[in-house]
Amino acid sequence: MADVVAVLDRRFPPGTAEPWDAVGLVTGDPAQPVRRVLLAVDPTAAVVDEAIDWGADLLLTHHPLLLRPVHSVAATTFKGALVHRLVRAGVALHVAHTNADAAVGGVAAALAEAIGLVDIAPLVPAPAEAMDKHVVFVPVADAERVVDALAAAGAGRLGEYSRAAWSTTGTGTFTPSARANPTIGAAGVAEHVDEARVEMVAPRRLRSTVVAAMRAAHPYEEPAFDVLELAGGDAATGIGRVGRLPEPLALRRFGERVAAVLPATEQGVRLAGDLDGEVVTVAVVGGSGDSLFDAVRASGVDAYLTADLRHHPASELRERAAFDAAAGDGSDRPFLVDVAHFASEWPWLPRAAADLESELAALGTTVSTRVSTLRTDPWTARIASSKGSTL
Repeated sequence: MADVVAVLDRRFPPGTAEPWDAVGLVTGDPAQPVRRVLLAVDPTAAVVDEAIDWGADLLLTHHPLLLRPVHSVAATTFKGALVHRLVRAGVALHVAHTNADAAVGGVAAALAEAIGLVDIAPLVPAPAEAMDKHVVFVPVADAERVVDALAAAGAGRLGEYSRAAWSTTGTGTFTPSARANPTIGAAGVAEHVDEARVEMVAPRRLRSTVVAAMRAAHPYEEPAFDVLELAGGDAATGIGRVGRLPEPLALRRFGERVAAVLPATEQGVRLAGDLDGEVVTVAVVGGSGDSLFDAVRASGVDAYLTADLRHHPASELRERAAFDAAAGDGSDRPFLVDVAHFASEWPWLPRAAADLESELAALGTTVSTRVSTLRTDPWTARIASSKGSTL
């Protein structure tokens, strides 16, 4: 279990979750073996049944079971009953929610890829973590040991790569004092040593740890080193995604594409805008997305795909777009594409399953994954309004 959780936390860092969220391991023993992992959007009773019947050791869901604090998980409550069933069956529950929304390869990215977007980037990029560059001068023979020590302390991670370092060689010179205890040379004598200049990046929060590791591994009594603060920027993570379609589509055709690639729900796909209007650039947010209308307008996209759009925010956005277009101060965009919450987040599951299997395989661990196809959207029917009705 600990290995699986470590992979999930590395791919979907809990620290990137929203402050109000509840993510991570909910039930389960980190020492418990994991052979089968079931992935689902919601931890409903039917999904728990599926996990138990399949013999899953771990249930990974997007939505939390215990989002709001509770004072009891007694089996007399519906959530407490699920907790008891999971524990009795030996099925752990792990949640990746808003930390999976923002991640590289997360919910938003999977939704963008499912509808065929290319040149994908975050809609609201997260600020990149503050980074340092550690530069240390070390005898050539000891350079590899210092690189290993820095890497073990957290330096040298670049995306999917670890122990990333750059080095070159030159000549270092120094003269020890009478009170020095030099590893190389003698007091009062100028020494010249073939040294490597080693450079590695590390998160600024690890600065003291990395420096301490360097000092412990370095052969010199007084190592020569620099710690340089790197300029900040935007990360590859963030809320939502924006991209473009390889070929323009009319809004109606784009809505049909969305309906074809997402799980079927009673809601289907709702459109707001000129059905013949051309769509090239698109913003997407899995789950409820009307709080991001300002960011969507600022991005200048033709259409916005999300879920749970409410009447007033959606109406005001479309009215504002029409007003600006009539005043010559913009276009009548974005068009709105509203889908069911569950449907907008489900495309992440197959990708998360594949990534989990491949990362564990690289560590020498094998698990079987299964993506639940149970429709956990709560709506069970939709009755169309009568065509003969009038207001």
